[in-house]
Amino acid sequence: MGPLPRTLELFYDVLSPYSWLGFEVLCRYQHVWNVDLQLRPTLIAGIMKDSGNKPPALLPRKAQYMTQDLRSLGQHFQVPIQFPKDFFSVILEKGSLSAMRFLTAVHLECPEMLEKVSRELWMRVWSRVSWVPADLPLGSSAARGLLATHTSPSSVTPFLLFQDEDISESQSILAAAEKAGMPAEQAQRFLEKISSPKVKNQLKETTETACKYGAFGLPVTVAHVDGQSHMLFGSDRMELLAHLLGEKWMGPVPPAPSARL
Repeated sequence: MGPLPRTLELFYDVLSPYSWLGFEVLCRYQHVWNVDLQLRPTLIAGIMKDSGNKPPALLPRKAQYMTQDLRSLGQHFQVPIQFPKDFFSVILEKGSLSAMRFLTAVHLECPEMLEKVSRELWMRVWSRVSWVPADLPLGSSAARGLLATHTSPSSVTPFLLFQDEDISESQSILAAAEKAGMPAEQAQRFLEKISSPKVKNQLKETTETACKYGAFGLPVTVAHVDGQSHMLFGSDRMELLAHLLGEKWMGPVPPAPSARL
């Protein structure tokens, strides 16, 4: 029997693009590093309120920097980030409460679908205009490269267009779940549970747990290693995380197992 996996908790909200970056990297590395990755849907609005923090986009200079930063990071991490066309309405006014309650319901009853549904919700918010050949698997390295560089079609090959959608709307949430492979009936059942005390309380408890760890924004990764817990903020602490785990950081996209031999 091999060594028991270390546990990583990732607290995230699909409203946070930096959470998406951290999410994808940890999903790629969970088997490379032999870690037990536990996804924790969290409400970023609750984190901000509890910590007294404010979204960086409210400060003009930070907003200007964030635009270029995310464009560069999306290419580096091979994650198809694009700003929503109506950023302030989507991010600062409508928020993510319904989407995060939906993910909480998925987490409670169908955790094996949580990764895929979370990714599809991020795609609806943060991949405004990206093109991929219709016959190219989205998980392939070629597709990730096209998405990351936002390459537009230059031939007659059929392409898929991703455009941001309103994840505060029920139909958009259902569409994301179905795109992730969830049966429509099951998605509808989870949607009907987002107002239940069980789901509301769970999302509140998860958010409070992140606050107790010291969260002031998202993503937050908590590494439980050798009886100690280490809280890391942001998507740019992966090298430090690797150090804490005693593992090797090989960049945002680790090579395939055969390439590491």
